[in-house]
Amino acid sequence: MSTASQDAVCRWLQENLHWSNVQFLGPLSGGNSNLTWHFSSAEQSCVVRTTPDEAISPNSARGIERESKVLKLVEGIVKAPKLIAWCDDTEVMGRPFLVQEWINGSSVTATLPNADWDPVEATNALGEDMMRQLADVHSIVWPHEALSSLGRPDNFVSRQLERWLAVRKEHAVRELPLLFELGAWLQDNRPDTERPALIHGDYHLDNTLVSTETPEIKAIIDWELATVGDPAMDVALALLFWGDKRACVPPAFSHLQAISRRSGVVDRRHLAGVWSSETGRSTDAMGYYIALAAWRLAAIIEGAYGLYVEGKVNTSYAAGLEHDVPALLAEAEQAAAGNW
Repeated sequence: MSTASQDAVCRWLQENLHWSNVQFLGPLSGGNSNLTWHFSSAEQSCVVRTTPDEAISPNSARGIERESKVLKLVEGIVKAPKLIAWCDDTEVMGRPFLVQEWINGSSVTATLPNADWDPVEATNALGEDMMRQLADVHSIVWPHEALSSLGRPDNFVSRQLERWLAVRKEHAVRELPLLFELGAWLQDNRPDTERPALIHGDYHLDNTLVSTETPEIKAIIDWELATVGDPAMDVALALLFWGDKRACVPPAFSHLQAISRRSGVVDRRHLAGVWSSETGRSTDAMGYYIALAAWRLAAIIEGAYGLYVEGKVNTSYAAGLEHDVPALLAEAEQAAAGNW
């Protein structure tokens, strides 16, 4: 964040929120698609989120604007940061931004935030809480006036399959016959959709903030992909990265929910049961949805691998997709066979 942008945001927070002594504290880690910054004032701390500098598309701010709407929608229902303000005045720093509540929590990947916790008991508690919090998200069901601006639930799964099959056919990076075979299987075996609801769109433990005092979730973050769809898709993505029942070694995105890959941790079916008990929704088709989650993610990120192959990006993340995409397809094949 440039010094000019820092100063501009500080002035805006002072003038529009009537805060005093506003200061830029620094960037926050996490959130691959948007920039996240920490500010403080005499009154309170806050988080500012906006699109990256290179996001020059006129549509690039839609995710942040969507996030601002969702944070307002879920307030009082879901543990999430409170929306403080939305600024669509591009004169301030060149692009819109949202201001949200600062929550003092930890993002968990391979290690727990408290060394005194029993690693298995704490991981199990976090996994179960992850499902309970997700049940609160899915309590906001369609039809709902505030959901109408987020998406349309009709044929949601079919539209996702058609979209990403077409993208990968048109922009092939390498030979991935399993991607198209699984895509056809997913089209032919679509289950009946239960009542649509708000879905997070990128739900796993790494997109939550965890208390450092007790193993519980303080907030769900990163809502820019939220939409209206089948709630089982959220559950499936979280379960995809959970536990040691993975198709490849190392698994795709081995850092995600890495704390769950140790002996004694509850399995995927247990967590699915927690969500089912909270929502009253069935888990009968969860194998299908885990396959869909793995397949869809593979289809999306193969595009990023294409940028790496073309020499347009050169990061360890992009290079790792050479392994991660086929590994995700193997996960999808395993789940489609009922082995989840």
